[in-house]
Amino acid sequence: MDAARDRRRGIAHSPFLLVNPRSGDESPSARELTDAAERLGVEVHTLQRGDDAERLALDAAERGAPALGIAGGDGSLAPVAAAALEADRPFVPVPFGTRNHFARDAGFAIDDPIGALAAFAEGQERRVDLGWVCGRAFLNNVSLGVYAQLVHDPAHETKNRLVAAARMIPAAIGVSRRPLDLAFDLEGEHVHHRALVLLVANGGYELSPGGFGQRERLDEGCLHAYVVKAGGRGTILGLLWRAVFDRIEQAPNWAEHAAPAFTVESKHARLHAAIDGEPVLLERPLDFEVRPRALRLLVPPGSRDSAADA
Repeated sequence: MDAARDRRRGIAHSPFLLVNPRSGDESPSARELTDAAERLGVEVHTLQRGDDAERLALDAAERGAPALGIAGGDGSLAPVAAAALEADRPFVPVPFGTRNHFARDAGFAIDDPIGALAAFAEGQERRVDLGWVCGRAFLNNVSLGVYAQLVHDPAHETKNRLVAAARMIPAAIGVSRRPLDLAFDLEGEHVHHRALVLLVANGGYELSPGGFGQRERLDEGCLHAYVVKAGGRGTILGLLWRAVFDRIEQAPNWAEHAAPAFTVESKHARLHAAIDGEPVLLERPLDFEVRPRALRLLVPPGSRDSAADA
């Protein structure tokens, strides 16, 4: 009764969770997840179209919410993480989407969103890096080029990774492909690439047959830029073969750079990009930086990193 009265008065004494009902696969349902969170004393808001998730999270922090979280896929997380950073509150990423790479890399059991709620009640805090580009936060990566163009095309919308990869092959070798002319300023070193794909990651990924794996660390303090350089059809098909069956980093038209911050220039004033898989338009120059151990992250007890130093 007291908690409900306080919420009506705009006073928050409990953690705050946003739920994206358009994420997940209906098991559990958004309603079941909400009920489980409320039983733990968490205040829940189900996102509606047009809601500003970052503003809602900041408002909850101003009312006194001790932790901020969101239940959704990777594309839902960054605005609430940015709010948690601004308000200096711990962040809880409840894995409730088709892709939950950040929660996975943070040590959550991604097949148990209800179990992840325990982070609010008895989670342990650790510090992780947050990426930043053009005033926007990102937790996983920012991509430009062929993949980003597909993300922006509603006709190619898909949540299936294999389907997405299959669609990239004709896009990469087709006559209509248009490589990006990109100039990197890497701590005083100037590098130029004609790129089909650029992926800037918040921390380094394991590279193995099959593509990108997990990140072993979320507090590396470094950005990694992975570049697929333009080439002939045979060269691109060879690289795609390596991506599936061999070591992609050994391909001749593959490049990788690492730095805590860098700038990417382009002849285009605005570039189609995908931030953690969500389509955005970014204006040049693209200033990337990592904010080392800036984000306070709560992980549930028993997770891979629950014993990490805060």
